[in-house]
Parts: sequence; structure tokens; C-alpha cells
Amino acid sequence: MSVLEFEKPLVEIEKKIQELKKISAESGMDLDKEIETFEQQANDYKKELYTNLKPSQKLQIARHQERPNFLDYVSLICDDFEEMHGDRTGMDDRAIIGGLAKIGESRVMLIGTQKGKSTKENLEYNFGMPQPQGYRKALRLFYHANKFNMPIVTLIDTPGAYPGISAEETGQGIAIAVNLKEMAKLSVPIIAIITGEGCSGGALGLGVANKVLMLEHSYYTVISPEGCASILWRDAAKFADAAEALKITANDLIKFNIVDGMIKEPIGGAHTNHQEMGENLKQAILDSLKELSGMSKEELRNQRYEKFRQMGAFIEG
Repeated sequence: MSVLEFEKPLVEIEKKIQELKKISAESGMDLDKEIETFEQQANDYKKELYTNLKPSQKLQIARHQERPNFLDYVSLICDDFEEMHGDRTGMDDRAIIGGLAKIGESRVMLIGTQKGKSTKENLEYNFGMPQPQGYRKALRLFYHANKFNMPIVTLIDTPGAYPGISAEETGQGIAIAVNLKEMAKLSVPIIAIITGEGCSGGALGLGVANKVLMLEHSYYTVISPEGCASILWRDAAKFADAAEALKITANDLIKFNIVDGMIKEPIGGAHTNHQEMGENLKQAILDSLKELSGMSKEELRNQRYEKFRQMGAFIEG
């Protein structure tokens, strides 16, 4: 497993533990006390480290190559999943995947952005950056869910919508704008969960929901910290300062009423224990579905509309 820069002191302690265990096994020396001391030190350091991460460190975890992606979560949380392809105009953007799913006893429309874990996969999924046809596919599935009164769950992990010329030529901006408008009008419960990167309109195109949740080490922002630093300071290397100023973490966004809650990750991040992360995510989805199940169609629309209308409100002194 790849090690992030800020994790190296922890790795050194764990290496020391392995060395002591090896010496003990090979020499027969009783080093249990020393090993126990180092293990306690490692556990204490680990808890302290991951409880007090800086936004720039959470950013690194959110982008970790081994973090679970959409299809990983499909395997972890779904008892059944039937993918639905295409935008019905001849295109099937692989950066957005969706279909009919069964999670526990609940049947939902599950849609999400998909990243790859290798160069080949990232090329197939366009590094998790959807094009207009991806948002049109998602919209088609939104309509389908609405027609058959099925809740919608979206899992969002994208550095942003694809910024290439081809996307602009085929209506990237309007595709996202239409999704925002139409999601606001749907009559079924919608749950959106930021599982990794939630960046710009690319994330918001799947994010107009009654309940918006974030994984503990994910981030949600109008612009990437690197992009912000490039604009403000003409230096992308100042991304850590931008990440701090943007307030991109779950704790900050809960305070601002941008998101509704945080889903706990295993210590060290979702990539360290896919199974545990899947269980936490599944439970959060089922709890949210239960919470929203008592609302009428009109109440769901009104709650969603008011939720987003209130964002960014301020009082002048």
C-alpha cells in the first residue's frame, strides 16, 4: 500500500515493531514488553494523527489510489445491481455508472462517478471526469427512478467535469445545469454522498439531494485547492493554504449547513479497510432512506428546494 508523506513517522514505528518481532522469533529473546510499548505508541500516534488531519492531508487521503471507487461500493453494499447504459442518443460515458440496485431490503437507483485504479482503467473512465453524455445518462436514470417511485442514491468522487473542448462543444454547462434544475423537481427521496473528491459543478451535477453526506476524509468544494491557489497566488504549490481557506472538509461544511452529516472511515482512511467502509456506508444509506421515507412527494421537493436556496445566505452587520 502506498504511503502518504505525513504517514511516514507511523510507518517507521510499524517497521520497528516488525523488526523486534523478527528478532524475537529468530533469537528466542523475550521482547514482548518492548513490542507492546511500540504497539501502544503506534496506536496512540495513529489515533492522534487521523483525528487532527489538516485539510491538505485529508485531500491526499481522498485522492488515494487504493480508495474504494463506485464499483467497489457496488460490490460492498448491494445485494443486487443491474447496470443501465447510455444516454439514449448513442453515447455511454463510463465516468458515470448507474443502475437498479438492492441495498438491504431497499430498491434504489444507484448512480455514481467512477475512477480507475490503473492507467488503463483511468483512460476507460476518463479519470472520473464526466462528459455531457454522462450527465444526460444520469438524468435519464433520475427520470426512470421518479417514474417508478424509487429513491435515488448518488456516490460522488470526481475532480470535476471534463474540461476538454469536446465536452464544451457538446454542451457541458447546460448538461449540468439541466441536472440541477431537474433534480430539484423530482418527487422521490435523493441521497448524495461524497465518497472522495467532490469538486465543482462536476460533483453538483449529481448532488442536489434531500440529504447530502460526506465520508470523513472526503472533500467538497467549488474549485480544487490547486486551481484556487493558481488563481489567487499564481502558484498551485500553495494548495495547502487554499485547502485551509476554502473550508472543504466534512466538519467545516456541516457547520455551514452545506452537508448534513459525516460517515466515519476506518482509522487511516477508507482504503485501509474496504469492508468496514462498505458497512458504514450501507448503514448510512439505509438510515437516510428510513428518515426520508415518511415524507410526501411535495415535502421532499420543498425540503430539497429550501435546503439549497438557503446556502450562501448571510446577514449584513
